[in-house]
Amino acid sequence: MARIPIFLMALVLFWGAIAEAEYMKYKDPKQPLNVRIEDLMKRMTLEEKIGQMTQIDRSVASAEVMKKYFIGSVLSGGGSVPSKQASAETWIKMVNDFQNGSLSTRLGIPMIYGIDAVHGHNNVYKATIFPHNIGLGATRQVNILCQFLIKQTKVAACAKHYVGDGGTTDGINENNTVISRHGLLSIHMPGYYNSIIKGVSTVMVSYSSWNGVKMHANRDLVTGFLKTHFASGVSLSQIGRVLTGSPLHPMLTTHSPFKLESLLELTWQIMVPYNYTEFIDGLTYLVKNNFIPMSRIDDAVKRILRVKFVMNLFENPYADDSLVNQLGSQEHRELAREAVRKSLVLLKNGESADIPLLPLPKNASKILVAGSHADNLGYQCGGWTIEWQGLSGNNLTIGTTILTAIKNTVDPSTEVVHKENPDSQFVKSGEFSYAIVVVGEPPYAETNGDSMNLTIAEPGPSTIQNVCGTVKCVVIIVSGRPLVIQPYMNSMDALVAAWLPGTEGQGVADVVFGDYGFTGRLSRTWFKTVDQLPMNVGDRYYDPLFPFGFGLTTKPIRLRNAHFVKFS
Repeated sequence: MARIPIFLMALVLFWGAIAEAEYMKYKDPKQPLNVRIEDLMKRMTLEEKIGQMTQIDRSVASAEVMKKYFIGSVLSGGGSVPSKQASAETWIKMVNDFQNGSLSTRLGIPMIYGIDAVHGHNNVYKATIFPHNIGLGATRQVNILCQFLIKQTKVAACAKHYVGDGGTTDGINENNTVISRHGLLSIHMPGYYNSIIKGVSTVMVSYSSWNGVKMHANRDLVTGFLKTHFASGVSLSQIGRVLTGSPLHPMLTTHSPFKLESLLELTWQIMVPYNYTEFIDGLTYLVKNNFIPMSRIDDAVKRILRVKFVMNLFENPYADDSLVNQLGSQEHRELAREAVRKSLVLLKNGESADIPLLPLPKNASKILVAGSHADNLGYQCGGWTIEWQGLSGNNLTIGTTILTAIKNTVDPSTEVVHKENPDSQFVKSGEFSYAIVVVGEPPYAETNGDSMNLTIAEPGPSTIQNVCGTVKCVVIIVSGRPLVIQPYMNSMDALVAAWLPGTEGQGVADVVFGDYGFTGRLSRTWFKTVDQLPMNVGDRYYDPLFPFGFGLTTKPIRLRNAHFVKFS
């Protein structure tokens, strides 16, 4: 009789053990965050951990690759798209296919999808392209930025590039920033303080150097300062580079313990877009041969998992298709158009406030629109749009060029003549009421934007001289930064900095023709000559063409006569 209770007790204990084995705390959202992380960590193999530390490019990813190598993250760099002019549905299917591969692994750890979104996810065809950040800064209106960003959900932001890459010698990409520690912390670091306080999940380390030391090799600033003081999230290496900026491939084939250990000491997820198998093999070798301690791997993986848990990826791993119809929606385009209007900075308006040129009359008999940037959507959108370096022309996405916006705005009886680079004789014989000249610089990204002269792209200068020397003209500069314009100031009747306005060129015409007033203010100092650079407010010899914060204002025509004010 006594054997039956013993048998039943053993059976209960057996099934209890089975139930305990099947219960995985990391999958339970009711468990505390640290409990979930620790539970998952103790279940992971070295192979699974290294996979989580690996970020690969979309072009080499597949469900099979995600499953086989336990890949933790996939990246779409500039121009890395599922297919040309891919729809939102195509993007979602691609991401979810990758995710299926991740979820089919033994532990089902979801991958995180990364976008090289320097000014929004502008890889997507038909997306609304907002003004670049320099233009958004000129609005001086936080509410615009909030409306633009507040609706973004399930996004883990990245602050980059840590630290000082905005102060390199001659402004050259990946160059050396020469500054004291006090200067670095007081000038270049505050943006990271604020970003981390506001909740960014990742920080990307820069290719640049500080006083000759590569940031990827700067243990003091990355591990000592960033990690110790205020970063509980993930630090990313830049794409495929270590220490000297050399590719990962030769480093890993020689299993250099110094280089890779140093990198791992500083960063927690490694961007190895293409040679990921060599990275995985090399890191596995170094850990198994005790060049890199397991504690370093565990620290990195815990931080990566923390971001994924906080984002609720374990509960909601798939891309949301409910927002598909919002891509390029009228609501988004109207908001971008408003941002364009408020980002425009009026730098000159006639020889005096008593005789302004702007706003322009809509009912002129005949007007000239000239310049390489008047009818070029790619130039308006700049770099990091559809392609890494951006594109020229009007076929890259959907939008409104400045020329089209002008035609949409003027009176139907007004004849609009468009000639990209007219000679002076053409202008003289045209009997134009006034001219609008739109010039600037072509799209660029990163090193391709390095310039020692910062001049308006040809034939822009000759277009200005040919047109503005003959007829009343307003010049609109389309650029991602201040350019050399002092030599042409006397020939211009009015001058507008439009920055890189994006797809909604109608916002430019809204203000130029007086439906709205100019309100933008310079978000950086506009120099006279490049010899003055770098130039900042507070410099002992601060003698700019236009100071930081400068901007003339106008009132809309409907508010009677235009009124002009100069911000001090």
